[in-house]
Amino acid sequence: MTDLFRLLKNRTVSGADRSTAGMDIKCVVSAYANIFACLAIALIGLYLVLLSPKLSADNSRPNVILIVADDLGWNDVGFNGSDIRTPHLDQLANDGVQLERFYVQPSCSPTRSELMTGQSAISLGVISPFSKQQPAGVPESHRFLPQFFQSAGYQTFMVGKWHLGFRAPRFRPNARGFDHFYGHVTGGIGYWDHVNGGGLDWQRNGKTLREQGYTTHLMRDEAVRLIEKRDKARPFFLYLAFNAPHLPGEAPEASLAQYSALSNRDRQLHAAMVTEMDAAIGTVMQSVSDQGISKDTLIWFLSDNGGLNPSFAPEGIKRVMAYLDELYGDEELPLQILEFVRVNMLHGAGDNAPLRAGKQSVYEGGIRVPAVVSWPGTLPPARYNGVVSALDVLPTLLSASGISADGSDLAGGDRWYSLAEGADSRVSDYHVIGLDGEAMVSFPWKLVMGTDGSTQLYNLEADPSETLDVATLHPARVDRLVAAIDSAPRAEPINLALWTLITDPDFFGGEEDRPPWTEIE
Repeated sequence: MTDLFRLLKNRTVSGADRSTAGMDIKCVVSAYANIFACLAIALIGLYLVLLSPKLSADNSRPNVILIVADDLGWNDVGFNGSDIRTPHLDQLANDGVQLERFYVQPSCSPTRSELMTGQSAISLGVISPFSKQQPAGVPESHRFLPQFFQSAGYQTFMVGKWHLGFRAPRFRPNARGFDHFYGHVTGGIGYWDHVNGGGLDWQRNGKTLREQGYTTHLMRDEAVRLIEKRDKARPFFLYLAFNAPHLPGEAPEASLAQYSALSNRDRQLHAAMVTEMDAAIGTVMQSVSDQGISKDTLIWFLSDNGGLNPSFAPEGIKRVMAYLDELYGDEELPLQILEFVRVNMLHGAGDNAPLRAGKQSVYEGGIRVPAVVSWPGTLPPARYNGVVSALDVLPTLLSASGISADGSDLAGGDRWYSLAEGADSRVSDYHVIGLDGEAMVSFPWKLVMGTDGSTQLYNLEADPSETLDVATLHPARVDRLVAAIDSAPRAEPINLALWTLITDPDFFGGEEDRPPWTEIE
């Protein structure tokens, strides 16, 4: 800098000396400009390393807890206005980022396959819930979320519901990246008897367990034990997949008593199951706090699909089942498949208001669900109105944890910067399939292709309840979205013959009439 001042001070020279002095000044100014630029770049780099929410140092990676509810409706949580009390989820939402437009598939196995792989469920061939009799699972060619965490040195724990294939060891949790698994592998079990379709379904790392207790409580206790007994020198990934509030409707009397004012018995049971799950989540959150790792722990909560209610059923079949329900009352129907249909069709009590329909439907009530991401001290509380889907969970968690996707060709996108900064990002269209058809969400637009041959178009921003079909007003947009559905990647569906489901349904709870599912080889 002294050289520059000297040259400027002596700038009153003449002839060739003036020309030489001018060139010297330019050279010195250029040199200092380069120095300042380098300093600026260095400061920006230091900010990105030390202050950016996207971490890079291995020893700074967060613990990650992914919590999934089963069949929880949009209006089943307090932070969306529900009459069900969910104080701990409300706290999580108030302290974190509420995802106002979080999309999933309309049933459990498809959504869970997207969470674990970052691939479209339809491209995997997973378009419906896996039956207990399904010999296959999610294709082994796809790397699962816990395998990425394992490669990065994480401890990987799973507690709860799997439902991604189990009849061959290679499809089970311990073979797909989890160091530890505790829970059940089928779609739904009795909360007290832990039975699905005649077989006991409760295990720890492949060993059948005959434990007394309510599943939500048992999962809570296992999650807390894992957090407290973990290797504190390494971060952990915990996948906590509750079976609540999935049918059957079963809850402790103390929780039921809280909702005695509700006139509908099914809604009482549903509300009590949600409250039990909320209390369990609160206990897990308290354990994280007691361990002094709240600011080192990212929690992502979501539901796997919308709440189950009678809205998805065809009116004709629903009338028949309602007649049988009234005729038989508390007695079981003569055929188990009829009883299975009656329970699922009439006794689901999820509330998705103001959204249309529910579980198994491609309308908003089936695919837009409550979701929150919380990381105290890193994510400021906010409501995020951009579209995020189940496909985005894997790449976003990897990004937040500073873990490379290792060149994996993922269908989902990294939304971490958007969540951390509240910034918009370009979002891919989201393709869903359900019992009532297929849909493509291309926000703010959504095309629904019904099984009845109808083509409907909705503007979700103006009409979130999907009451006004505007397809005739936007024919070009309809054509584009129909073409997008037609050209979307698909695999041969992993389905079973209908007769196998009819003759031996996946009934939730009940008497054992065969060996435990853990012992199936």
